[in-house]
Amino acid sequence: MFTTLSPVVASPTHDLVNAISALKQELNAVVLAHYYQESDIQDVADYIGDSLGLSRQAADTSADVIVFAGVHFMAETAKILNPHKQVLLPDLNAGCSLADSCPPDAFAAFKAAHPDHIVISYINCTAAIKAMSDIICTSSNAVSIVQQLPPEQKIIFAPDQNLGRYVMQQTGREMVLWQGSCMVHETFSEKKLVQLQMNHPQAEVIAHPECEAAVLRHAHFVGSTTALLKYAQQSPKTEFIVVTEPGIIHQMEKQAPGKVFIPAPPTASCACNECPHMRLNTLEKLYLAMKNRQPEIVLDPELQHQALKPIQRMLELSAP
Repeated sequence: MFTTLSPVVASPTHDLVNAISALKQELNAVVLAHYYQESDIQDVADYIGDSLGLSRQAADTSADVIVFAGVHFMAETAKILNPHKQVLLPDLNAGCSLADSCPPDAFAAFKAAHPDHIVISYINCTAAIKAMSDIICTSSNAVSIVQQLPPEQKIIFAPDQNLGRYVMQQTGREMVLWQGSCMVHETFSEKKLVQLQMNHPQAEVIAHPECEAAVLRHAHFVGSTTALLKYAQQSPKTEFIVVTEPGIIHQMEKQAPGKVFIPAPPTASCACNECPHMRLNTLEKLYLAMKNRQPEIVLDPELQHQALKPIQRMLELSAP
């Protein structure tokens, strides 16, 4: 008696993964993805990282086409670093609430009111703000960059006030802060975090410095997404409350198997701890962007040139 085996039918996700892999070869393309992207996108990416790591990869890539699975300012940064390469963003509407909180005209007036200050801008800003800056930083290197500047140097820090306050606390430096913030990192509830700690007394709280000070004071460790990932891998603890966008948990579970990662809850009863802009990108949109060679990031050449200088300064001041 013979048993008839049912044919194996590939899933739509499997088909997309194969199609994306073929397009990478055809276009000589590289897919860069931020930790906050959905897990399917992370799994097809050639490199997954935080803003500093992604900037380094964008600066060093030999690919002809850069497909950036992230938000608009990240793809802009890749284009600034690669003016003669094609940079694709799966969804042009994938913006950033923090970048939007710093309009160029208003910031130009703010900068003019402090003429003896240099401008350090968090990379989560538009190309126009980068062009008005002296040094770009990320959450990975902001403290180190400020520490390398002469103590008498006056500083404007933009656009994230929460990261700025954290840097001031870590360095003892006074800075003039632009009052911007990230909608995701400001949504975490101190009350709910404390309640979660009571329910998980053995868990360590690990948090991103874009969070408000009231939340950070409960953290056992504060760091960039890459630093949080490394800490979770190296810590002897096996349970963590993660206070940042929960997309990072996919990599934490892959790189620290057997450990438990609990996303910190937002104030409201919603998925507000997920970045709505990051989540606009999907595997389908990634495939279509590569297939159609659009949406493409296009910037004014002079703006690109001006914005490149502070990014290069950041890379010079950052340890490898």
